[in-house]
Amino acid sequence: MQAKSHPMYVNDQASQLLGIELVAVEAGRAVATMTVRPDMVNGLDVCHGGFLFTLADTAMAFASNTGDGETNPTAFASHADIDFVNPAPLGTVLTAASRVETTRAKLTVHNVVIDAEDGTTIAVFRGRTITTSTGVTSS
Repeated sequence: MQAKSHPMYVNDQASQLLGIELVAVEAGRAVATMTVRPDMVNGLDVCHGGFLFTLADTAMAFASNTGDGETNPTAFASHADIDFVNPAPLGTVLTAASRVETTRAKLTVHNVVIDAEDGTTIAVFRGRTITTSTGVTSS
């Protein structure tokens, strides 16, 4: 399945509004990108941490919901934290790469690294998802 045709992405207005693009989705992995826009910078002229968190959370969401949403259970975030390692100035193209670290029963732990286009690590995110029996459907 092409990343942009993933049922969740088609309906994900929040990510689309922020300019988050889904680049790749495969079992347990996802890559999403976002360019830091003027409306995303804080008073210090760098990307607000909330936008970095959202980018990482989005990548985790797709890594944990790699199926078609109709036959596979749905995973929702249950906890996450982030370490902001370096600032991301206006215009920086960010790439968030999420991968499943471990799964046990309905709980999955994810690692997401956000890098700038020059390879500088901007943030490191660790999150957990819980799987439910409710599927995500597309309209």
